Amino acid sequence: QVQLVESGGESVQAGGSLELSCRASSFVLVMGWFRQVPGKEREFVGAVTQRDPASVRGRFTISRDDTQNTVYLQMNDLKPEDTAVYYCAATNGVVFSSRLADWHFWGQGTQVTVSS
Repeated sequence: QVQLVESGGESVQAGGSLELSCRASSFVLVMGWFRQVPGKEREFVGAVTQRDPASVRGRFTISRDDTQNTVYLQMNDLKPEDTAVYYCAATNGVVFSSRLADWHFWGQGTQVTVSS
C-alpha cells in the first residue's frame, strides 16, 4: 500500500501562485492530481510518469522528482474558480486516466481557496 501525503494548500489572492506537493511512501509509476468542489465530481487535473515527468496544462504545471517520490502541482494566475480540494493520486496501472477507478492510491486532500 502506497501512502500519499499532500501539502501546500492555503488561501491566496486571485492572480497569485501556489505549489502543491505530494510525497509517496514508495515509487509509483503514475502520479497525478485531481480537484473537487463541493457538490461536483472529482476532476482530473493532470498526471506525469517517470518517462514523461512534466506536464503543462495552461496555468498549471505538474512535475515529479523521483529521488523524493514526490509530485508537484504549480498553479499560476489563480482564479476564484480554482478553489477546491486538491487530491494527489497514484497508480501503477493505466496512465493519464481521468477515471477515478483507475487510480489506486489517494492522498487526503489539501484545500486551496482563491479569493477575488
